[in-house]
Amino acid sequence: MDRYQAMLTLIRVVETGSFSAATTFARLHIVPLLPLFLEQHPDLEIDVILDDRIIDLVAEGVDVSLRMGALPDSAAVARKPATGARSVMATPAYLARAGEPHSPADIADHEVVIYNQLANVWSFTREGAEASVAVHGRVRVSAAEGLRAAVLADMGLTITSDWMFAPELASGAVRRVLTDWHLPSLDLWAVFPAGRMASAKARAFATFVERAMAHRHSGPA
Repeated sequence: MDRYQAMLTLIRVVETGSFSAATTFARLHIVPLLPLFLEQHPDLEIDVILDDRIIDLVAEGVDVSLRMGALPDSAAVARKPATGARSVMATPAYLARAGEPHSPADIADHEVVIYNQLANVWSFTREGAEASVAVHGRVRVSAAEGLRAAVLADMGLTITSDWMFAPELASGAVRRVLTDWHLPSLDLWAVFPAGRMASAKARAFATFVERAMAHRHSGPA
């Protein structure tokens, strides 16, 4: 197989719409899967392009882009490998110091670590009831890794996808709160270049991600 034909070019999960956990999601959930994918496809090489931009896939020769959130282009050629939950979470140390919120309104009494790409109004639902809370915090971060670092430093509550703190949720280093209230879920999309049929290697990778995510997250996080 020709070296060029054997190259699978990927772009990291990138921010679309109102939410981004790109770097963290790729580091925790995509890169660790690559050895198995390469084992299953020994003729492929992977060029992983780490970039927060929403780029022109055709112009930059990208086979598949993993994006989180709502797709800005309704005509995009895409499939949805996974859907993840969003939660309010914090470290046990912060909750021991500040107390645990028991309703969305209680968030107003807490320190909140705010991610710049997320709206400052959090909307919750429970059994048909809705509650919206305008959040304020002394710490604002522009990158997902900064959000992780601030939360793990016991600086406050945050709202994020469970994907972002999967290891810490599993170990107990971070806890979900307000678990009887629900936040909008977060979709993971595999987006293919428009105007041409998705290549077999790109479709194989999207299928691999879908199966791997379903397997890794079928149990409680």
